[in-house]
Amino acid sequence: MRRMIAVLAGVAALAMSGVGQAQEPADGPLPRVKAKIDSGPIIGVAHEHANVFRNIPFAAPPVGDLRWAPPRPVTPWAKPRETIFPGPSCPQPMTKDGTPNTGGANGPTSEDCLQLNVYAPKGAKAAPVMVWIHGGSHRTGAGWIYDGQNFARDGVVVVTINYRLGALGYFAHPALTKAAGGQPTGNFGLMDQIAALKWVQRNIRAFGGDPKNVTVFGESAGGMSTLALLATPSARGLYEKAIVESGGGWFPPVTLADKEKQGAEALEKIGVAADASAADLRAIPVDKLVPINANYGPFVDGQLMTETPSQALADGRFDDVPLMIGTNSGEDSLLGPMKLPEAALARFPAGLKDAYADDPVHADPDLLARAMFTDRFMGGAARWVAAEAHAGKPSWLYYFSYVGARFRPAMTRATHAAEIQYVWEYWGRRTPMSTVSADDRAMASLMHACWVAFAKAGAPKCGGTAWPAYDPKADQLMEFGSDSGVRTHFRKVQLDAQQESMLPDLKLGK
Repeated sequence: MRRMIAVLAGVAALAMSGVGQAQEPADGPLPRVKAKIDSGPIIGVAHEHANVFRNIPFAAPPVGDLRWAPPRPVTPWAKPRETIFPGPSCPQPMTKDGTPNTGGANGPTSEDCLQLNVYAPKGAKAAPVMVWIHGGSHRTGAGWIYDGQNFARDGVVVVTINYRLGALGYFAHPALTKAAGGQPTGNFGLMDQIAALKWVQRNIRAFGGDPKNVTVFGESAGGMSTLALLATPSARGLYEKAIVESGGGWFPPVTLADKEKQGAEALEKIGVAADASAADLRAIPVDKLVPINANYGPFVDGQLMTETPSQALADGRFDDVPLMIGTNSGEDSLLGPMKLPEAALARFPAGLKDAYADDPVHADPDLLARAMFTDRFMGGAARWVAAEAHAGKPSWLYYFSYVGARFRPAMTRATHAAEIQYVWEYWGRRTPMSTVSADDRAMASLMHACWVAFAKAGAPKCGGTAWPAYDPKADQLMEFGSDSGVRTHFRKVQLDAQQESMLPDLKLGK
């Protein structure tokens, strides 16, 4: 079950993705705008609500000797560089027919993919900044998929980033560790995220943003990455607030030695000798690395990450910043649409089923297994994170249960990643606006306003109902649903049981 969630827990919202990457409008090119960043001048485009700059390199291409190496500085340029169209996605499994994959990406890919996109309010001065880390199981997805123009409309600069994925992003091997010479290795995707945040600190003033008011936020793998950043000492000071959407929070330790063993075994399966050198590994064609399916994501490498986010929280070493965290009612969509057999319940610890005796799902093995999955890997973990974090800067807990009108009545729970389109107040190019109801728009306006308020002032003040900061004694969360409002002791019996069962696996210090 642990591997199942690790492999699946990043499926991005395809509703956000475009059929193809951005193009100029048919009636003529958009007006150009200029900016000067530390690596050189750039040219973007002026949309109705935002100045948009795409495909801005924030690190040198991680190719050749820089594959499986920490990100290096960009080579500066003197001639104005066009940053009008999206750049390539990082290497990842793509669909054969060119449609978006499970991370929402399509179009070209390249190892030269460490670039970001900026959506800035026109005339902005010291505007709050939000840096988005996309989901996709740490194996798929791209920053260009997410359009931040509605955040810019409301006074927020949005930066969406790429980071190395899969076997190029979270990979260890004894030869690479030896070649690293004691420097951090393995967590290359996390290193890229830190490099992007450093770029924001150096350059965001050029777009009217305030480097002292940065919110890092992400969904699924992006939420897990956000939690990893909060536990990584070298990321401190690069942001002031954080939002975690469906990012879990209970992380059993995985060490560099574990990852080295996994990496060596994976390469042996594709014909790479056990005694291969770092140079041999860097010469492997990328198309042989992309199909390797493994448990990707941040891990305790001993240098960059010295403990899991769970351990950092429990031991008081988690970065103390305002935090929003939450999950969706249908996170079990990660398990697929098939009806789960009763045998699926055997994957959970004995005795957990008793906590669901009064739950309507108890009599249906499929629904019970799905409810236990959602509570164990998402709901219970998010509540625990909010509780552990509350003693410092405030934390806020949410539960998203709203189902879009176009999906009813066939769908009764909000699937994994379903909240993204409401947070961004953007349905993407794959959803005809004729299918978006007035209720859908109202939910999007509410959630988007919450996220904007948090970015601006560090508290999600939105709508007519006050959203209280989380306190374990009061145990309150905000439900965004058909009848939104504050809930008290939400699924307490079930989440308490999951927490009691799960915490011993996390090797916490207390």
